[in-house]
Amino acid sequence: MTTAWRWEYDRYDPENERLVESLCTLGNGRFATRGSAPESVADDIHYPGTYLAGCYDRLVSTVGGRRLSNEDMVRLPDWTALRYRCLPEGAPPGDWLTPDHPSLRHSHVSLDLRAGTLTRRMLFHDAEGRRLGVNHTRLVHMGDPNLAAQNTVFRAYGWSGRIEIESVLDGDVVNAGVDRYRALAGRHLVEHRAGVEAEGTAWLSCATTASRVRIGLAVRTSARPPAPVDRACTATTATQSLVLPIKRAAPVVVVKTAALYTSLDRPAADPLRRSIDRATHAPDFPSLLASHRAAWQRLWSDAELKVPGETGRVLRLHTFHVLQTLSPHTAELDAGVPARGLHGEAYRGHVFWDELFVLPYLALHLPETARALLMYRHRRLPEAREAARRAGAKGAMFPWQSGSSGAEETQRLHLNPRSGRWLPDHSHLQHHVGSAVAWNVWRYGQATGDAGFMHGPGAELLLHTARFWADAATWDTGLGRYRIRGIVGPDEYHDATAPGIDDNAYTNVTAAWVLARALDLYGELPGARRAELLTQLGIGPDALTVWEDVSRRLYVPFHCDVISQFQGYGDLAELDWDGYRARYHDIRRLDRILEAEGDTPNRYQASKQADTLMLGYLFRPTELERLFLRLGYRLDGDLWSRTVGYYLRRTCHGSTLSSLVHGWVLAREQGPDAWRYCQEALLGDITDVQGGTTGEGIHLGAMGGTLDLVERGIVGVEPHADGLHIDPVPLSEVPGSSFSISYLGHRDIHVRFRPGRLGISVPPSPLGPVPVVLHGDRHERISAGQERWFRLPQG
Repeated sequence: MTTAWRWEYDRYDPENERLVESLCTLGNGRFATRGSAPESVADDIHYPGTYLAGCYDRLVSTVGGRRLSNEDMVRLPDWTALRYRCLPEGAPPGDWLTPDHPSLRHSHVSLDLRAGTLTRRMLFHDAEGRRLGVNHTRLVHMGDPNLAAQNTVFRAYGWSGRIEIESVLDGDVVNAGVDRYRALAGRHLVEHRAGVEAEGTAWLSCATTASRVRIGLAVRTSARPPAPVDRACTATTATQSLVLPIKRAAPVVVVKTAALYTSLDRPAADPLRRSIDRATHAPDFPSLLASHRAAWQRLWSDAELKVPGETGRVLRLHTFHVLQTLSPHTAELDAGVPARGLHGEAYRGHVFWDELFVLPYLALHLPETARALLMYRHRRLPEAREAARRAGAKGAMFPWQSGSSGAEETQRLHLNPRSGRWLPDHSHLQHHVGSAVAWNVWRYGQATGDAGFMHGPGAELLLHTARFWADAATWDTGLGRYRIRGIVGPDEYHDATAPGIDDNAYTNVTAAWVLARALDLYGELPGARRAELLTQLGIGPDALTVWEDVSRRLYVPFHCDVISQFQGYGDLAELDWDGYRARYHDIRRLDRILEAEGDTPNRYQASKQADTLMLGYLFRPTELERLFLRLGYRLDGDLWSRTVGYYLRRTCHGSTLSSLVHGWVLAREQGPDAWRYCQEALLGDITDVQGGTTGEGIHLGAMGGTLDLVERGIVGVEPHADGLHIDPVPLSEVPGSSFSISYLGHRDIHVRFRPGRLGISVPPSPLGPVPVVLHGDRHERISAGQERWFRLPQG
């Protein structure tokens, strides 16, 4: 059940609890806490977890006789834990109560998106007619990124007596939130110390095993009415016990106020001492709640996307989770875009290419955050250059999976849970991730006009990536074209045995785009900066002539009058799609099904997710036509439509991003199935489309991509250097929307999209008018302090 600003669950369902925990996670861009019940411990149903952006650790495991090294985002100590039981007058003590206790009669979970709070309400009813109401309200403070708090109210109905409460700070935690990783080592925290200060603040100190991140976490527990506190500590846990009188109309209130500091913080200081001081002197819960709500109100004013109806409610939930993972506080951190947010341990908290789907939205709403995420990549540029050198290449080769250092974290083996076999994993050959970094650099520059970044770190990212592609491209005399061999495309199912495939269309076309944009940016730079970059790159000016040539003569394969996903794709066998759907029903992970049968997707024209069609996600039709024309190919609307239809029939959508991209491309094509795919992208995590994966963490790229789908896809807002381009693609299921954006230093430009009309208002500003380009050819200028409406063509 949902309302406009609340996401609610009206009953407790153990089978659904992990999903509820993920979707009810609270965070502030620095750290996040899953929406687990405070009474719960990690088991097959519940998984309390707190995660800090950029906090990774490496462990070595031995599985099946193989030594595996993995770097994981670390699960931190649990600050939320609270145990309680009733002590009725004249009766023996009751059981410790949890949502799984048979006396639970009612459960209601409410996530308040506007206020950024999670409320859990439960009613327990025992055999003697005694009832206990429990109401937990939790926040992870959006104003102060070091604080979190939990307010619990107990109410007795039909009885009086006492209630025993244990407030626990639990450091005995391991990473065990993903079933398929459970054979791997997960105890990342060591050197625990725990205690309770004289004034009643519990504390815990520990460190990560290999990365040596020191962690200080303190919790102040206060109660009303006040009561004596017993303290019990082990090396890993600090427990404060209270026994308080309770009766009808006299509720008991317990507040836990947590402060988290680590050695990653700036300025450097003792994390434990800082956490104790901060927790001890933090404001009371009503004050924290008020300032937290104010911070969220400010954030929503910058970031809200308003769409009517149920679609709008889902988009608001997606916005909420993007902002909790990547907030203005992220701008102060050395952190990337974790594919599963700060919501769980799937993908080990690694950074893939999901920023491609999130940064367009952030660049228009939170440009400082977008810049910081690009700086995460820039700080790891030396590692990317070293990776290229080790591979015998030049330039920068960014990793498919990145963590703390920017080294490649992709496993070279993976386990198929269907067959139980360990298989080679060639996904580290997805070098197209470098083009995603470059694309985001360029889009950020177009949105912000941030010349300082573009001439500095942005130029280095873009040109070193271009240097990699120019070096990777080899000349084929027979074709009279450059080719890029031995890579893996976004599809991931096809890696051949070399390993890698040749001439992936998406990789080659985006590489050509990167080279062209690198040359454009180079041409804008001052002479001294050009000379400095050429020295960095280890090339002379003549090498840029080669870049130009490669950018115009990269090979793009075709077959059956459609773009080939890669060279030889059209020669592969056709899969019996109907037969496999009938036999397995859910074939999203077709690769695992085929391997368990002793087969491989390398034999078939079958794709996990959008690959060639990703070109339609990145580039509008006219831009894509120009890009192909630069390469010497003619791409008209009919050829592209045939290509879309061809791959639509041959994709099993084994990624949440696949439905998003297909919905986007079909919307531009005005295809009849556009909304079906868009809706699947919208509901992917809410309904757990991928089957049990949302409980391990949300899919941040898909969530961010749905916001971009409305703003850049449907409304058609594209920032460019010559103006804010707007070319709507109406979708009847999203009849209207409104949002505020930043562009070239202007803040709070308000865009209103209605059937047949478009309104743009520019707030008063000394920056002058905002240039707008409608439908690619109508140039307008909207003055500061002015609002204008434009008629849009119908049909």
